[in-house]
Amino acid sequence: MSTDRLTIFDTTLRDGEQAPGFSMRIDEKLKLARQLATLGVDLIEAGFPIASEADAESVRVISEQVQGPVIAALARCHPADIDRAGEALAAAPRRRIHVFIATSDLHLERKLRMTREACLDAAVAAIHRARRFTEDVQFSAEDATRSDMDFLCRVIQEVISAGCTTVNLPDTVGYSTPDEIGEFFRTVLSRVPNAGHATFSAHCHDDLGLAVANTLAAVRAGARQVECTVNGIGERAGNASLEEIVMATRVRADLLPYTTSIEPREIYPSSQLLTALTGEAVQANKAIVGRNAFAHEAGIHQDGMLKDRRTYEIMRPEEVGVPQATLVIGKHSGRHAVQRRCEQIGLALERHEVETVYWAIMSIADREKVVSDRDLADVIGRIRGKRQTAGTPASVTDFNGTPAEVGYGHGV
Repeated sequence: MSTDRLTIFDTTLRDGEQAPGFSMRIDEKLKLARQLATLGVDLIEAGFPIASEADAESVRVISEQVQGPVIAALARCHPADIDRAGEALAAAPRRRIHVFIATSDLHLERKLRMTREACLDAAVAAIHRARRFTEDVQFSAEDATRSDMDFLCRVIQEVISAGCTTVNLPDTVGYSTPDEIGEFFRTVLSRVPNAGHATFSAHCHDDLGLAVANTLAAVRAGARQVECTVNGIGERAGNASLEEIVMATRVRADLLPYTTSIEPREIYPSSQLLTALTGEAVQANKAIVGRNAFAHEAGIHQDGMLKDRRTYEIMRPEEVGVPQATLVIGKHSGRHAVQRRCEQIGLALERHEVETVYWAIMSIADREKVVSDRDLADVIGRIRGKRQTAGTPASVTDFNGTPAEVGYGHGV
Protein backbone atom coordinates (compact mmCIF):
# COMPACT_ATOMS: atom_id res chain seq x y z
CA MET A 1 0.00 0.00 0.00
CA SER A 2 1.53 3.33 -1.07
CA THR A 3 1.94 6.26 1.30
CA ASP A 4 0.57 9.70 0.41
CA ARG A 5 1.15 13.01 2.11
CA LEU A 6 -1.74 14.95 3.60
CA THR A 7 -1.77 18.74 3.69
CA ILE A 8 -2.79 19.99 7.13
CA PHE A 9 -4.91 23.13 6.81
CA ASP A 10 -5.35 24.53 10.30
CA THR A 11 -8.36 26.79 10.81
CA THR A 12 -8.13 27.20 14.59
CA LEU A 13 -7.65 30.96 14.17
CA ARG A 14 -10.61 31.33 11.81
CA ASP A 15 -13.36 28.71 12.14
CA GLY A 16 -12.20 27.74 15.63
CA GLU A 17 -12.01 31.31 16.87
CA GLN A 18 -15.51 32.05 15.58
CA ALA A 19 -17.04 29.72 18.15
CA PRO A 20 -18.55 31.40 21.23
CA GLY A 21 -16.01 31.60 24.04
CA PHE A 22 -12.94 31.09 21.86
CA SER A 23 -12.25 34.61 20.57
CA MET A 24 -8.67 35.83 20.86
CA ARG A 25 -6.93 39.19 20.73
CA ILE A 26 -4.41 39.92 17.98
CA ASP A 27 -1.40 39.24 20.23
CA GLU A 28 -2.94 35.94 21.33
CA LYS A 29 -3.59 34.91 17.73
CA LEU A 30 0.03 35.70 16.87
CA LYS A 31 1.28 33.61 19.78
CA LEU A 32 -0.85 30.64 18.73
CA ALA A 33 0.12 31.06 15.06
CA ARG A 34 3.78 30.78 16.04
CA GLN A 35 3.02 27.60 17.93
CA LEU A 36 1.11 26.23 14.95
CA ALA A 37 4.21 26.85 12.83
CA THR A 38 6.27 24.94 15.40
CA LEU A 39 3.66 22.18 15.33
CA GLY A 40 4.28 21.92 11.59
CA VAL A 41 0.93 22.71 9.98
CA ASP A 42 1.11 23.37 6.24
CA LEU A 43 -1.41 26.23 6.22
CA ILE A 44 -2.69 28.62 8.85
CA GLU A 45 -6.06 30.19 8.07
CA ALA A 46 -5.42 33.37 10.00
CA GLY A 47 -8.82 35.03 9.76
CA PHE A 48 -11.68 36.50 7.76
CA PRO A 49 -10.41 40.03 7.00
CA ILE A 50 -13.70 41.57 5.87
CA ALA A 51 -15.37 40.53 9.15
CA SER A 52 -13.66 43.22 11.24
CA GLU A 53 -10.64 45.46 11.38
CA ALA A 54 -9.22 43.28 14.16
CA ASP A 55 -9.50 40.19 11.96
CA ALA A 56 -7.81 42.01 9.08
CA GLU A 57 -5.05 43.22 11.39
CA SER A 58 -4.46 39.74 12.81
CA VAL A 59 -4.01 38.41 9.27
CA ARG A 60 -1.59 41.25 8.49
CA VAL A 61 0.46 40.67 11.65
CA ILE A 62 0.64 36.92 11.17
CA SER A 63 1.58 37.37 7.51
CA GLU A 64 4.46 39.61 8.56
CA GLN A 65 5.75 37.68 11.54
CA VAL A 66 5.07 33.95 11.12
CA GLN A 67 7.42 32.00 8.89
CA GLY A 68 6.98 28.53 7.43
CA PRO A 69 3.32 27.74 6.79
CA VAL A 70 1.26 29.22 4.00
CA ILE A 71 -0.96 31.96 5.45
CA ALA A 72 -4.55 31.89 4.26
CA ALA A 73 -7.43 34.33 4.57
CA LEU A 74 -11.12 33.69 4.00
CA ALA A 75 -13.34 35.71 1.66
CA ARG A 76 -16.85 35.42 0.32
CA CYS A 77 -17.20 35.56 -3.44
CA HIS A 78 -17.51 39.34 -3.21
CA PRO A 79 -14.95 41.74 -4.70
CA ALA A 80 -14.58 43.72 -1.46
CA ASP A 81 -13.94 40.57 0.56
CA ILE A 82 -11.31 39.35 -1.85
CA ASP A 83 -9.53 42.69 -2.05
CA ARG A 84 -9.45 42.97 1.75
CA ALA A 85 -8.03 39.44 2.02
CA GLY A 86 -5.38 40.14 -0.61
CA GLU A 87 -4.29 43.34 1.13
CA ALA A 88 -4.10 41.66 4.53
CA LEU A 89 -1.95 38.84 3.12
CA ALA A 90 0.42 41.12 1.20
CA ALA A 91 3.42 40.58 3.49
CA ALA A 92 3.17 36.78 3.57
CA PRO A 93 5.92 35.09 1.54
CA ARG A 94 3.48 32.23 0.88
CA ARG A 95 -0.21 33.12 0.83
CA ARG A 96 -3.58 31.71 -0.14
CA ILE A 97 -6.96 33.35 -0.66
CA HIS A 98 -9.80 31.05 0.29
CA VAL A 99 -13.07 32.02 -1.37
CA PHE A 100 -16.40 30.39 -0.65
CA ILE A 101 -20.04 30.39 -1.66
CA ALA A 102 -22.91 28.06 -0.82
CA THR A 103 -23.96 25.62 -3.52
CA SER A 104 -26.90 23.79 -1.95
CA ASP A 105 -30.36 24.82 -3.10
CA LEU A 106 -31.37 25.31 0.52
CA HIS A 107 -28.66 27.93 1.06
CA LEU A 108 -29.06 29.51 -2.34
CA GLU A 109 -32.81 29.95 -2.02
CA ARG A 110 -33.25 30.64 1.67
CA LYS A 111 -30.03 32.43 2.61
CA LEU A 112 -28.43 33.98 -0.46
CA ARG A 113 -31.61 34.52 -2.50
CA MET A 114 -29.69 33.69 -5.64
CA THR A 115 -30.03 31.35 -8.61
CA ARG A 116 -27.67 28.56 -9.48
CA GLU A 117 -26.41 30.50 -12.50
CA ALA A 118 -25.67 33.56 -10.38
CA CYS A 119 -23.81 31.35 -7.91
CA LEU A 120 -21.71 29.83 -10.69
CA ASP A 121 -20.89 33.25 -12.13
CA ALA A 122 -19.89 34.61 -8.70
CA ALA A 123 -17.65 31.63 -8.01
CA VAL A 124 -15.76 31.92 -11.30
CA ALA A 125 -15.42 35.71 -10.97
CA ALA A 126 -14.06 35.27 -7.44
CA ILE A 127 -11.33 32.92 -8.65
CA HIS A 128 -10.23 35.36 -11.33
CA ARG A 129 -10.16 38.26 -8.87
CA ALA A 130 -8.28 36.30 -6.18
CA ARG A 131 -5.61 35.35 -8.69
CA ARG A 132 -4.68 39.03 -8.97
CA PHE A 133 -3.15 38.63 -5.51
CA THR A 134 -1.84 35.06 -5.57
CA GLU A 135 -1.81 31.97 -7.75
CA ASP A 136 -2.73 29.88 -4.70
CA VAL A 137 -6.52 30.11 -4.60
CA GLN A 138 -8.87 27.77 -2.77
CA PHE A 139 -12.57 27.45 -3.44
CA SER A 140 -15.09 26.10 -0.93
CA ALA A 141 -18.59 25.01 -1.87
CA GLU A 142 -20.42 25.70 1.38
CA ASP A 143 -22.92 22.96 2.27
CA ALA A 144 -21.39 20.84 -0.49
CA THR A 145 -22.65 17.54 0.90
CA ARG A 146 -26.27 18.70 0.62
CA SER A 147 -25.84 20.16 -2.87
CA ASP A 148 -27.23 18.78 -6.10
CA MET A 149 -24.45 16.59 -7.51
CA ASP A 150 -24.83 17.69 -11.12
CA PHE A 151 -24.69 21.37 -10.21
CA LEU A 152 -21.85 20.89 -7.72
CA CYS A 153 -19.71 19.09 -10.30
CA ARG A 154 -20.38 21.84 -12.81
CA VAL A 155 -19.25 24.51 -10.32
CA ILE A 156 -16.11 22.56 -9.44
CA GLN A 157 -15.18 22.07 -13.10
CA GLU A 158 -15.60 25.78 -13.81
CA VAL A 159 -13.61 27.05 -10.81
CA ILE A 160 -10.74 24.69 -11.61
CA SER A 161 -10.77 25.93 -15.20
CA ALA A 162 -10.64 29.49 -13.83
CA GLY A 163 -7.43 28.73 -11.92
CA CYS A 164 -8.51 27.36 -8.54
CA THR A 165 -5.80 25.07 -7.15
CA THR A 166 -7.64 23.58 -4.14
CA VAL A 167 -11.30 22.57 -3.96
CA ASN A 168 -12.81 22.19 -0.52
CA LEU A 169 -16.06 20.26 -0.14
CA PRO A 170 -17.33 20.94 3.38
CA ASP A 171 -19.83 18.96 5.38
CA THR A 172 -20.86 22.32 6.77
CA VAL A 173 -23.51 21.14 9.19
CA GLY A 174 -22.00 17.78 10.14
CA TYR A 175 -24.89 15.88 8.57
CA SER A 176 -23.06 13.13 6.71
CA THR A 177 -21.81 9.70 7.74
CA PRO A 178 -18.44 8.20 6.76
CA ASP A 179 -19.95 5.93 4.11
CA GLU A 180 -21.75 8.88 2.53
CA ILE A 181 -18.68 11.10 2.59
CA GLY A 182 -16.54 8.44 0.98
CA GLU A 183 -19.03 7.89 -1.81
CA PHE A 184 -19.51 11.65 -2.19
CA PHE A 185 -15.80 12.34 -2.80
CA ARG A 186 -15.39 9.33 -5.09
CA THR A 187 -18.35 10.52 -7.18
CA VAL A 188 -17.08 14.07 -7.50
CA LEU A 189 -13.55 12.99 -8.40
CA SER A 190 -14.85 10.60 -11.06
CA ARG A 191 -17.34 13.04 -12.60
CA VAL A 192 -15.30 16.26 -12.79
CA PRO A 193 -13.15 16.02 -15.93
CA ASN A 194 -10.37 18.30 -14.69
CA ALA A 195 -10.35 17.08 -11.07
CA GLY A 196 -6.72 16.03 -11.45
CA HIS A 197 -5.68 19.69 -11.76
CA ALA A 198 -6.63 20.54 -8.16
CA THR A 199 -6.17 19.20 -4.66
CA PHE A 200 -9.41 18.19 -2.98
CA SER A 201 -9.99 19.05 0.65
CA ALA A 202 -12.32 17.88 3.43
CA HIS A 203 -13.79 20.22 6.05
CA CYS A 204 -16.09 18.30 8.38
CA HIS A 205 -18.09 19.54 11.34
CA ASP A 206 -18.80 17.49 14.44
CA ASP A 207 -22.55 17.93 14.95
CA LEU A 208 -23.02 14.15 15.05
CA GLY A 209 -19.60 13.43 16.50
CA LEU A 210 -18.37 12.16 13.12
CA ALA A 211 -16.01 14.92 11.97
CA VAL A 212 -12.78 12.95 12.25
CA ALA A 213 -14.33 9.74 10.90
CA ASN A 214 -15.79 11.66 7.96
CA THR A 215 -12.49 13.40 7.27
CA LEU A 216 -10.61 10.10 7.20
CA ALA A 217 -13.28 8.62 4.92
CA ALA A 218 -12.79 11.57 2.55
CA VAL A 219 -9.05 11.00 2.58
CA ARG A 220 -9.48 7.35 1.72
CA ALA A 221 -11.72 8.45 -1.16
CA GLY A 222 -9.09 10.82 -2.58
CA ALA A 223 -8.99 14.05 -0.57
CA ARG A 224 -5.42 15.09 0.18
CA GLN A 225 -6.00 18.20 2.29
CA VAL A 226 -7.72 18.07 5.68
CA GLU A 227 -9.12 21.14 7.41
CA CYS A 228 -9.00 20.85 11.17
CA THR A 229 -8.47 22.67 14.46
CA VAL A 230 -6.52 22.16 17.65
CA ASN A 231 -8.77 20.52 20.27
CA GLY A 232 -11.47 20.26 17.58
CA ILE A 233 -12.85 23.72 18.38
CA GLY A 234 -15.16 25.49 15.95
CA GLU A 235 -18.71 26.48 15.11
CA ARG A 236 -21.40 24.66 17.12
CA ALA A 237 -20.01 21.22 18.07
CA GLY A 238 -16.66 22.00 16.47
CA ASN A 239 -14.44 20.85 13.62
CA ALA A 240 -12.40 17.76 12.96
CA SER A 241 -9.67 17.56 15.57
CA LEU A 242 -6.14 18.00 14.23
CA GLU A 243 -4.59 15.78 16.88
CA GLU A 244 -7.01 12.92 16.27
CA ILE A 245 -6.51 12.94 12.50
CA VAL A 246 -2.73 13.05 12.79
CA MET A 247 -2.44 10.35 15.42
CA ALA A 248 -4.91 8.09 13.60
CA THR A 249 -2.57 8.11 10.61
CA ARG A 250 0.41 7.34 12.85
CA VAL A 251 -1.16 4.63 15.01
CA ARG A 252 -3.09 2.97 12.15
CA ALA A 253 -0.64 3.42 9.30
CA ASP A 254 -1.64 -0.07 8.16
CA LEU A 255 -5.10 1.23 7.22
CA LEU A 256 -4.30 4.94 6.84
CA PRO A 257 -0.95 5.06 5.00
CA TYR A 258 -0.65 8.84 4.97
CA THR A 259 2.09 11.10 6.25
CA THR A 260 1.88 14.67 7.53
CA SER A 261 4.30 17.47 8.36
CA ILE A 262 3.18 17.55 11.99
CA GLU A 263 5.69 17.22 14.83
CA PRO A 264 3.57 15.10 17.20
CA ARG A 265 5.48 16.11 20.34
CA GLU A 266 4.09 19.63 19.84
CA ILE A 267 0.47 18.44 19.90
CA TYR A 268 -0.06 18.62 23.65
CA PRO A 269 1.81 21.95 24.05
CA SER A 270 -0.40 23.40 21.28
CA SER A 271 -3.52 22.16 23.03
CA GLN A 272 -2.38 23.59 26.35
CA LEU A 273 -1.54 26.98 24.80
CA LEU A 274 -4.97 27.22 23.18
CA THR A 275 -6.60 26.39 26.50
CA ALA A 276 -4.53 29.03 28.29
CA LEU A 277 -5.33 31.71 25.69
CA THR A 278 -9.08 31.09 25.57
CA GLY A 279 -9.72 29.96 29.13
CA GLU A 280 -11.79 27.10 27.70
CA ALA A 281 -10.79 23.74 29.16
CA VAL A 282 -10.57 20.56 27.13
CA GLN A 283 -13.07 17.91 28.20
CA ALA A 284 -11.45 15.33 30.47
CA ASN A 285 -12.04 12.38 28.16
CA LYS A 286 -10.98 14.17 24.94
CA ALA A 287 -8.87 11.85 22.79
CA ILE A 288 -5.12 12.54 22.71
CA VAL A 289 -5.08 15.77 24.76
CA GLY A 290 -7.74 15.35 27.48
CA ARG A 291 -6.43 14.92 31.03
CA ASN A 292 -7.75 11.35 31.09
CA ALA A 293 -6.35 10.35 27.70
CA PHE A 294 -3.37 8.66 29.35
CA ALA A 295 -4.80 8.26 32.85
CA HIS A 296 -5.57 4.87 34.37
CA GLU A 297 -7.61 4.22 37.51
CA ALA A 298 -9.01 0.70 37.19
CA GLY A 299 -6.83 -1.80 39.02
CA ILE A 300 -6.73 -4.28 36.14
CA HIS A 301 -5.61 -1.56 33.74
CA GLN A 302 -3.03 -0.21 36.18
CA ASP A 303 -1.57 -3.66 36.72
CA GLY A 304 -1.27 -4.19 32.98
CA MET A 305 0.32 -0.77 32.53
CA LEU A 306 2.91 -1.46 35.21
CA LYS A 307 3.86 -4.71 33.51
CA ASP A 308 3.76 -3.53 29.89
CA ARG A 309 2.20 -0.20 28.94
CA ARG A 310 1.22 -1.57 25.53
CA THR A 311 -1.51 -3.59 27.24
CA TYR A 312 -3.68 -0.49 27.60
CA GLU A 313 -2.01 2.27 25.55
CA ILE A 314 -1.95 2.36 21.75
CA MET A 315 0.45 5.32 21.74
CA ARG A 316 3.01 6.63 24.17
CA PRO A 317 2.07 9.89 25.91
CA GLU A 318 5.50 11.36 25.19
CA GLU A 319 4.81 10.93 21.46
CA VAL A 320 2.29 13.77 21.64
CA GLY A 321 4.15 15.83 24.22
CA VAL A 322 2.32 14.60 27.33
CA PRO A 323 4.92 14.23 30.12
CA GLN A 324 3.85 10.72 31.17
CA ALA A 325 0.91 8.41 31.66
CA THR A 326 -0.89 9.02 34.92
CA LEU A 327 -1.87 6.44 37.48
CA VAL A 328 -4.98 8.00 38.96
CA ILE A 329 -5.57 6.79 42.48
CA GLY A 330 -9.25 6.17 43.10
CA LYS A 331 -11.55 3.52 44.47
CA HIS A 332 -10.83 1.18 41.55
CA SER A 333 -7.05 1.28 41.99
CA GLY A 334 -4.93 -1.68 43.06
CA ARG A 335 -2.07 -2.02 45.51
CA HIS A 336 0.60 -1.97 42.82
CA ALA A 337 -0.66 1.34 41.47
CA VAL A 338 -0.76 2.93 44.94
CA GLN A 339 2.76 1.71 45.60
CA ARG A 340 4.05 2.97 42.25
CA ARG A 341 2.39 6.38 42.63
CA CYS A 342 3.99 6.76 46.04
CA GLU A 343 7.37 6.00 44.45
CA GLN A 344 6.72 8.58 41.71
CA ILE A 345 6.20 11.34 44.28
CA GLY A 346 9.27 10.32 46.25
CA LEU A 347 7.57 8.41 49.09
CA ALA A 348 8.55 4.80 48.49
CA LEU A 349 6.75 2.39 50.79
CA GLU A 350 8.34 -0.34 52.86
CA ARG A 351 6.82 -3.76 52.30
CA HIS A 352 5.06 -3.78 55.67
CA GLU A 353 3.51 -0.35 54.92
CA VAL A 354 1.81 -1.23 51.62
CA GLU A 355 -1.30 -2.89 53.03
CA THR A 356 -1.91 -0.23 55.67
CA VAL A 357 -1.42 2.67 53.26
CA TYR A 358 -3.54 0.97 50.59
CA TRP A 359 -6.61 0.51 52.77
CA ALA A 360 -6.27 3.99 54.24
CA ILE A 361 -6.18 5.41 50.72
CA MET A 362 -9.21 3.33 49.71
CA SER A 363 -11.10 4.80 52.65
CA ILE A 364 -10.41 8.29 51.31
CA ALA A 365 -11.20 7.24 47.73
CA ASP A 366 -14.65 6.01 48.71
CA ARG A 367 -15.42 9.48 50.04
CA GLU A 368 -13.49 11.78 47.68
CA LYS A 369 -13.54 9.83 44.35
CA VAL A 370 -9.96 10.78 43.43
CA VAL A 371 -6.99 10.74 45.78
CA SER A 372 -4.45 13.53 45.32
CA ASP A 373 -0.70 13.32 45.82
CA ARG A 374 -1.16 15.46 48.92
CA ASP A 375 -3.60 12.87 50.26
CA LEU A 376 -0.99 10.17 49.70
CA ALA A 377 1.68 12.19 51.47
CA ASP A 378 -0.63 12.96 54.39
CA VAL A 379 -1.61 9.31 54.83
CA ILE A 380 1.98 8.12 54.76
CA GLY A 381 3.09 10.86 57.13
CA ARG A 382 0.35 10.09 59.64
CA ILE A 383 0.89 6.34 59.50
CA ARG A 384 4.65 6.68 59.93
CA GLY A 385 4.14 9.19 62.70
CA LYS A 386 1.89 6.77 64.62
CA ARG A 387 4.32 3.94 64.11
CA GLN A 388 7.19 5.98 65.48
CA THR A 389 5.08 6.99 68.48
CA ALA A 390 3.82 3.48 69.25
CA GLY A 391 6.88 1.57 68.16
CA THR A 392 4.76 -0.86 66.13
CA PRO A 393 3.28 -0.88 62.66
CA ALA A 394 0.01 1.01 62.39
CA SER A 395 -3.15 -0.84 61.50
CA VAL A 396 -5.98 0.33 59.30
CA THR A 397 -8.14 0.99 62.36
CA ASP A 398 -5.32 3.11 63.84
CA PHE A 399 -5.66 5.47 60.88
CA ASN A 400 -9.35 6.35 60.89
CA GLY A 401 -10.84 4.61 63.90
CA THR A 402 -12.92 2.09 61.93
CA PRO A 403 -12.04 -0.91 59.78
CA ALA A 404 -11.71 0.13 56.12
CA GLU A 405 -14.49 -1.22 53.95
CA VAL A 406 -13.51 -3.32 51.00
CA GLY A 407 -14.29 -1.40 47.80
CA TYR A 408 -14.89 -2.87 44.37
CA GLY A 409 -12.30 -3.22 41.64
CA HIS A 410 -9.37 -2.84 44.04
CA GLY A 411 -7.94 -6.29 44.10
CA VAL A 412 -5.33 -6.21 41.33
